[in-house]
Amino acid sequence: MGFSGTQSSQRAEAPLRDYFQRLLAHFGAQHWWPARTRMEVILGAILTQNTTWRNASMAVRELRKRGLLQCKNLRHADGLEIEKCVRHAGFFRQKTATIRNFVRWLDEKYYGSLDRLFAATQARDDLLSLKGLGPETVDAILLYAGRKPYFVADAYTRRVLVRHGWLPPDADYAEAQEVLHRELPLDAGLFNEFHALLVAVGKRYCGR
Repeated sequence: MGFSGTQSSQRAEAPLRDYFQRLLAHFGAQHWWPARTRMEVILGAILTQNTTWRNASMAVRELRKRGLLQCKNLRHADGLEIEKCVRHAGFFRQKTATIRNFVRWLDEKYYGSLDRLFAATQARDDLLSLKGLGPETVDAILLYAGRKPYFVADAYTRRVLVRHGWLPPDADYAEAQEVLHRELPLDAGLFNEFHALLVAVGKRYCGR
C-alpha cells in the first residue's frame, strides 16, 4: 500500500484537516500537555514511557511535593530520592538515570537553559543522542515544551490513521510522522491539538 507523492496529497490532505475539525468539534480542545512548566513537560514525557499517563502523573506529583520539577533542585538531588518519587511510573531506576542524565547534559551542552536548547537547529538530533530518549519522547518534548512542529506519531496516532486508510498498516514511527508533516501545515499548535485528539480517539473508540 503506497502512500506518497501526488496520490498522497489528493487522498490525505483535505480528509486529515477535515478529520481534525470533526474531532475538535466532538471532543473539544484537550489542553494538552497538562503541566505548569516546560521542565514538568519534559519530566512527564520521560516518565510516561511504557506506562499510563495516570501512573506518570502520580510520579510528577511526588516530584512536585519535593520541589524536584526544577533543574536547580534536580541537579543536587540524590538518586534514591528521585527513584522514590518516580516509582509509580515503573522502570524507576532507568527513568531516574534518564532524568539525571538529561539535567547534566542540559547544563553541559546548553548551560542549563531550555531557551538555548529549543532555539538550537540541531535540538532534535542532540536529544536523540541521549540514552533513554527515543523519537516519541523527544518529539513530545519538542512539541509540548518547545512548541516546535514535530508531530508525535505514537501508537494511538498510527492505529487511528491506519484504520482510516491514511497510513499503510506497517507504517513505523518515522514513516507516519513523515506523512503527517507532508500533508499538514507545519504548525505546532495544530500538531499539539491533533495529537491530543487522536489519543482521545484511541483511548475511547479505537482499541487494539
